[in-house]
Amino acid sequence: MVTITDISKACGVSRATVSKALNGAPDVAPKTAERIRAKAKALGYLPNATARALKMGRSYNIGVLFSDPTGGGISHEYFSQILESVKAEAERLGYDITFISKDLGAMSMDYYEHAKYRSCDGVVIASADFADPAIVRLATSEIPTVTLDYSFDSRTSILSDNVRGMDALVRFVYENGHRRLAFIHGEITSVTQKRIASFKKTCAALGITVPPEYIRPAIYHDPRSSGLATRALLALPERPTCIFYPDDLSFLGGMSELEKNGLSIPKDMSVVGYDGIPLSQVLRPRLSTYRQGAETIGREAARSLVDQIEHPDTWLPQQITVEGELLPGDTVRKIG
Repeated sequence: MVTITDISKACGVSRATVSKALNGAPDVAPKTAERIRAKAKALGYLPNATARALKMGRSYNIGVLFSDPTGGGISHEYFSQILESVKAEAERLGYDITFISKDLGAMSMDYYEHAKYRSCDGVVIASADFADPAIVRLATSEIPTVTLDYSFDSRTSILSDNVRGMDALVRFVYENGHRRLAFIHGEITSVTQKRIASFKKTCAALGITVPPEYIRPAIYHDPRSSGLATRALLALPERPTCIFYPDDLSFLGGMSELEKNGLSIPKDMSVVGYDGIPLSQVLRPRLSTYRQGAETIGREAARSLVDQIEHPDTWLPQQITVEGELLPGDTVRKIG
């Protein structure tokens, strides 16, 4: 195994100089540092993570907490984009990532205990039940955390602009002549509450009355529940002319139900999704939806967490709102 001593002998410099160069210290001349790093690479030197952690007081390991009740997990395109972006930015900044759960083999532990067990310098809470006491314990602990789409006091949060996104979708549908709008929403979370409120507020501003039966509950990323909600809407004496789905994946359940009833999109029923995952744009017709900035969300989460870890004395909590964009697609028919 190649050691710092081997590199110092090969370069004719002290071990301290080699250590500083490998750790990016500013008091080593750039040309010398570059020569040392090149020699270390040529010799096949690999840093010892344990020794580095002891010396620097950090593990350079970030925990990622992702809990999905539907079981879709990180295979869902929207969240996979976020998590890939977290990973890429964390690695660019010199950190590894580890997934945090409640259990480890036969050991039962909560999220905070698992993060401590893995010596995480910080944790990104990407998807979770934020009312869960175990989540609250972690988010309010001494471990630096960043949350996505939920705000805790004295913590940084990265938020999608759900209010603006829903407003943009409603106005797009309205401009195409629709006045009977139905909304199938996901389980009640802070995100859902913002979308429902924005949907109702924008409809009211446009003079649209939304009957209570046009608002239907379902589960995010669960086509089956959205399919059942679609069935209920189609059974109404006066059907809506456009159905809003909780997310693009859930729309697949609605599409199946519409097909079973012999209804064509958008000729017989207009539809819109949410998230703007790649799948939405390869469907035919292309789904009209609102694309969230998944890559930006992931990048900002990793960047903000590392800033909190490395600059605890100057770091300040903040809420970072990431805007998305409307994707008009082909599933909203112009009427009237």
